Amino acid sequence: MIKKILLGAFCMTQFSLAYATEKPSATINTQHASNEVQPFQKVPKTVIIKTKKFKIRIDKQPNGKYLYQSWAANAKITSKPSMIISDGELIPDGSGGNYYFNFVNEGYNYQVWRNYLTDSASKAPYTLTVNDENDREIVRQDAQVVKN
Repeated sequence: MIKKILLGAFCMTQFSLAYATEKPSATINTQHASNEVQPFQKVPKTVIIKTKKFKIRIDKQPNGKYLYQSWAANAKITSKPSMIISDGELIPDGSGGNYYFNFVNEGYNYQVWRNYLTDSASKAPYTLTVNDENDREIVRQDAQVVKN
């Protein structure tokens, strides 16, 4: 009887160890001035999205900034981009995982939003917005991921 109890306790210990997970430390960097996204938000180094009119590729550069390249929607991504904007920034938006890439070109502000938390299950995973120099929105297009 004691052997069965010890064997049962040993098996339970082994299963507990096998399914144990390490919890992250309680010290999470909440410094927002660095424009870094919290650890649970996985930002890809390269993302390629497609709107109705554009294909957009965003790449993280070695200096920590982002590069924006765009083509017409029907163009091949291996061809020369119609627009290139460097020195973009990743801006966290709240604590739920949303963020956006911000690029400035000749007074126009290009933002590519990552929509994790939305009020609709059918919301596109990305949204492109372009604002003119007077901060008026001139483009808003939902985008689907081509490559992530």
